[in-house]
Amino acid sequence: MVEAFCATWKLVDSQNFDDYMKALGVGFATRQVGNVTKPTVVISQDGDKVVVKTQSTFRNTELSAKLGEEFDETTPDDRHVKSTFSMDGDKFVHVQKWDGKETKFVREIKDGKMVMTLTFEGVQAVRTYEKA
Repeated sequence: MVEAFCATWKLVDSQNFDDYMKALGVGFATRQVGNVTKPTVVISQDGDKVVVKTQSTFRNTELSAKLGEEFDETTPDDRHVKSTFSMDGDKFVHVQKWDGKETKFVREIKDGKMVMTLTFEGVQAVRTYEKA
């Protein structure tokens, strides 16, 4: 369940993130910042809600929702999306939907690291985090 992800995670590796942001339509300046920012992600539980805090020099965000319950989210690149957290087996899945589009973040634990695969319209990025 989500408990396996409850920790403080520091980004240590990022593959193809620029292409992923380009596919989303993120502007050049924001992509430059996104490519050099090494966020810390804190995942926790608050009662029946999952809390995902992302902290970086660029922007801090906090999302909190029950698994399977849709919520409003404003992304770091200012898209207004409908998001859902869910568990798919041992994977923690975050789906964002807007304007008929969808992107998916799939987090899984591999060898003690959290590996997040981001997918949008066939473009995939992989970001690896270690416990801080």
